[in-house]
Amino acid sequence: MNRNISTNHAAAPDVEHASSSAIDADASRNSRLADFLFEVGMLRKTPRSGYQFLGSGQENVAEHSFRTTVIAYVLASLTEGADLLRTMGMALFHDLHETRIGDFNYVNRIYNSRKTLLALEHALDGTGLDDVMQWWRELDATQSLESRLVHDADQLDLILNLKQEQDLGNPYAAKWLECALPRLHTDLARDLAAVIMHTDHTNWWFKRPDPSWWCKGHNPDSPEGME
Repeated sequence: MNRNISTNHAAAPDVEHASSSAIDADASRNSRLADFLFEVGMLRKTPRSGYQFLGSGQENVAEHSFRTTVIAYVLASLTEGADLLRTMGMALFHDLHETRIGDFNYVNRIYNSRKTLLALEHALDGTGLDDVMQWWRELDATQSLESRLVHDADQLDLILNLKQEQDLGNPYAAKWLECALPRLHTDLARDLAAVIMHTDHTNWWFKRPDPSWWCKGHNPDSPEGME
């Protein structure tokens, strides 16, 4: 009996040490996660640099990443066999490295090299978010169905922006669209792009649900004075 008691007492420091180590590990991870979340916010302040060459329009990388993820969700939802989580994960983090290296447009890339993987490794180190790096490598390889959908989502977001600038009178947007449209991988994305090209960017609010709203000056479904 005494031996058992002695053994139990001897084990207690090991348990305490293991518990302390786990707490330290959690604290270290949470500290890195706090850094990571602050870093992700930098995408709001990182401009998409191509618009300076287009001559009109603007957006930051966070705005681009959001709609790209929405488009990726739409494409994956309509594609049999596509993994929704992987598709959205790839889309959400596809430009994460730009917190550290910025957005390189096609002119920048002629004269500069990018250490994309190094930027990602530094951003993710110690966070435990191993899926993000796996998703990025999968996207970069462009072999899986999901990665092709995300590449298409990325291009469709650009196509939507270019169509809007074309509608607003930018004569160069059409030339950019000629380059963007052939980059699409899937029939679904090509079909959607064809509809986008024939859709005015104001239709969603100007023609729907009742275009007479703009002539009447009030909502016919609302009580008088409640608009």
